Amino acid sequence: MNKIGKFRWVICALLFFACTVNYMDRQVLGLLKPLLTRQFSWKETDYSRMAIMFQASYAIGQILFGPIINWIGTKRAYAASVLVWSSAAMSHALCRTVGSFCGARFALGLGESGNYPTAIRVVTEWFPPKERSVATGIFNTGSNMGAIFAPVIVPWIVAVLSGWQGAFITLACADLVWLAFWLALYNAPEKSSRVGAEELAHIHSGAAPTAEEKIPWIKLLGYREAWAYYGTCVLVGPVWWFYGFWLPDFFNKQFHLDLHQFGPPLVAIYTITALGSIGGGGLSAFLLKRGWSLNWARKTSTLLFACCTLPVIFAPRVGSVWLAAAFFALAAASHQGWSATMYSVVADIFPKRAVASVVGFGGTLASLLSMGFFYLVGNVLQGEGTYKSILLVCGSAYVLAWLIFHLGVPEIKPATIR
Repeated sequence: MNKIGKFRWVICALLFFACTVNYMDRQVLGLLKPLLTRQFSWKETDYSRMAIMFQASYAIGQILFGPIINWIGTKRAYAASVLVWSSAAMSHALCRTVGSFCGARFALGLGESGNYPTAIRVVTEWFPPKERSVATGIFNTGSNMGAIFAPVIVPWIVAVLSGWQGAFITLACADLVWLAFWLALYNAPEKSSRVGAEELAHIHSGAAPTAEEKIPWIKLLGYREAWAYYGTCVLVGPVWWFYGFWLPDFFNKQFHLDLHQFGPPLVAIYTITALGSIGGGGLSAFLLKRGWSLNWARKTSTLLFACCTLPVIFAPRVGSVWLAAAFFALAAASHQGWSATMYSVVADIFPKRAVASVVGFGGTLASLLSMGFFYLVGNVLQGEGTYKSILLVCGSAYVLAWLIFHLGVPEIKPATIR
């Protein structure tokens, strides 16, 4: 019996590193915000406008990239996405006005929005159904790695290259290195000279043609279960995006840490977040093995995660950097556990063909609502100068989201899609 090849895992490694550099490029401006605020005299509302522009283009790109992939193919679509976001990242080094930074963030969001849709398509093309969740979990961990590496690497680049511009340019060059490997290694499995007949047969095993056909998201708007899930997305999605954009600034304002000092707490937060991403989704599976019903295993897990986000409310009220970091780490790790469980809930309720549409539209709604939340954040910080009321909202959002979902879906069970 011939041994099945492993080249598909090389492709998975490419996806992992794409997510890593993708998230690092996204983090740079937030890490440099205190420095650039002093240099360019930004208002809090100026930075929120930049975040809004990124979020707006990201939402647009999530809708557009599906048709783009179908039009030009997976390989070219991913290459185009990386070229756009790497060019946009470099363009930050030329910016001097709020308007130019907003334009650079818009271009960055448009390019970066292609990462996840294309990566998911690659997993669908290269892995049989039984391996797809593993491959997705591996490449998605790259975003956590990017969040861990960025606070360490960016201060070093700024110091060695004597300027903030070097951070944007250097990390964008890393994107181009990744692109070279992508162009050299990637082809569809059927066209790749590195894939043997046994591995190709394995890739195509277990997938029925009709199983890959998606149900349009617009058809799902008539289902209460879908709206219950969307209600959670618009509450918790903006909170997660907020952490990604404003955490460095929180430590700067609250504890007067600069670019060279807030790296360790951020690394600690995202390391614990990565652990939450890996292990958080297993809680409901553990409860199911203990004989709990599907409904209560999922809802008890998500309620626990929601309650674990509440302590972040006290982060602006403590005098210890590490206690505040612990609150954020608990909240961020709980978000990952929440998300992993809710993705499972969507699969519990909707047939496989509808899952991508439900999750994708929920992500788009979360991106759109984030724009309004970022506007609020900028104005609150401009007026109050603290994060107290903002983190009160962040800490309460998950419990409210849990209540909305519980009322909308009293019992988790399969829905009949007509």
